[in-house]
Amino acid sequence: MKRAEYLPSAKLDLKDLRLYLTQSSGSRDVSRKFISRLRSHCDHLASLPFLMGKDRPDLGLDFRSTAFEAYVILFRYQGGRFQVVNVLEGHRDILGYFSTTNPE
Repeated sequence: MKRAEYLPSAKLDLKDLRLYLTQSSGSRDVSRKFISRLRSHCDHLASLPFLMGKDRPDLGLDFRSTAFEAYVILFRYQGGRFQVVNVLEGHRDILGYFSTTNPE
């Protein structure tokens, strides 16, 4: 089964998300389970034989997006690999985020 590859920007997002969820819930177990479900979802997307998600030409670099609970997973297909670029809160201004941040 193909697995998702996480760019450094996505790894940082997951680290920040884990910390936030641990602090807000008061439980490492809650954050661990959420991150595990999110990673399993990404691995599932990576294993599918067709393109998934919404095309995001507004963000450039062949980005695509899909929702996972209250979050948006931004990813791309690069050289046969499924690369997770960012995991952002769904209410964020994603275009604004990318105008000030280089995800790679």
